[in-house]
Amino acid sequence: MTYSQKARDLFLEGYNCSQSVVCAFTDLTGMDRQMAVRLASSFGAGMGRLREVCGGVSGALIVLGVMCGYDDPENAEEKTEHYHLVQEFARRFREKNGTIICRELLQGVNVKPGDKPEPRTEEYYASRPCARFVEDAAQITEDILREKGIL
Repeated sequence: MTYSQKARDLFLEGYNCSQSVVCAFTDLTGMDRQMAVRLASSFGAGMGRLREVCGGVSGALIVLGVMCGYDDPENAEEKTEHYHLVQEFARRFREKNGTIICRELLQGVNVKPGDKPEPRTEEYYASRPCARFVEDAAQITEDILREKGIL
């Protein structure tokens, strides 16, 4: 099973978009599922239903940070390299989907405002393209990790 398939399956199990991507890569990141789910929980629905940056994108960036991030705040070269990687991820996601912003990705979808998550029903899944965005985020992450020789 590919990482993108695993991420899609997790989303269809009820995990939010960010959790789905982060949890798909736990075999690489070394995080247990509970830690991954909690770490990514705030980023679902464009950060807690704020509809800002797509949760799938945020989840992917968490994975890329764990796998390729920098840890020395004085190392400007590593920081620059990592920010380039983040921007490359965003470029690829935008190229495929037009934007990385949740509300723009869901334009035309009847999304109820507020902080209460909508029940995951057949109608919910049928009306939203989110599973595809989760797949795309995981696939781009997998591609980048392969290109960097991590996979």
